[in-house]
Amino acid sequence: MLIAVFLFSLCSVVAGCKNPGADVTAASVEPAAEAKEAMPAGAEPGAGALAINPSNSKIEFVGAKVTASHPGGFTDFSGALELGDSIEESAIAVTIQTASLYADKEKLTKHLKSPDFFDVEKYPTATFRSTEITKEGDGYVIRGDLALHGVTRQISFPATVSATETQISANAEFSINRQDFGIAYPGMPDDLIRDLVVIKLSLEVSRKG
Repeated sequence: MLIAVFLFSLCSVVAGCKNPGADVTAASVEPAAEAKEAMPAGAEPGAGALAINPSNSKIEFVGAKVTASHPGGFTDFSGALELGDSIEESAIAVTIQTASLYADKEKLTKHLKSPDFFDVEKYPTATFRSTEITKEGDGYVIRGDLALHGVTRQISFPATVSATETQISANAEFSINRQDFGIAYPGMPDDLIRDLVVIKLSLEVSRKG
């Protein structure tokens, strides 16, 4: 108990112990209105769609415990960007192979793949399919169904999106609560794991061809 009190006191004055999830916009989370399967990994996008893969996109995260934060991401994912007449009329679908997860420490990478967290053997994929894109201020809000760890929720998050004749660019940074998706491992009593996880998304998809 004394160790826990000391750590909390120390982290109140040490910047490295900040909660990164509290510094970004939290995604709104609701029950999914209708479960939909995103394009499976390796599938070819339909006519008029642009392929999403690690060569043009990044899916990263930052998780944290009381004493430190840890960056990570995924190296194997695929999907498609269906272009409409406007950004609002477009749609995106992505499937992530959860076993491609990585973190900044090898031991942590293995732990995150275990049943304590992503349980990649039981849940080999995570998917996202947008259901609505709306203009809000200088950016956009993307709403869609996120299926993660056997749980599907509808989430909404802010994004910056731009379109030119040659490419589509998009970036988003927001937090989700891991408890909403049944990832509840608490961590050590003197080094508890924070619930908010920062999600960082970026893509630059070429419109050539």
